[in-house]
Amino acid sequence: MTSVKAALLSFAMLASIVMCGLGIYAADSANDHHAVDGYGVTAALR
Repeated sequence: MTSVKAALLSFAMLASIVMCGLGIYAADSANDHHAVDGYGVTAALR
């Protein structure tokens, strides 16, 4: 695999992880759920 292909694959994987995370966060906050980050801190505590 060339370095260009590896860089594009890495970018695509990182972009998909970020988009999935944003989608889950948006779906939770749209349904009156408190969004929780990875450390257990909710938006209600801020």
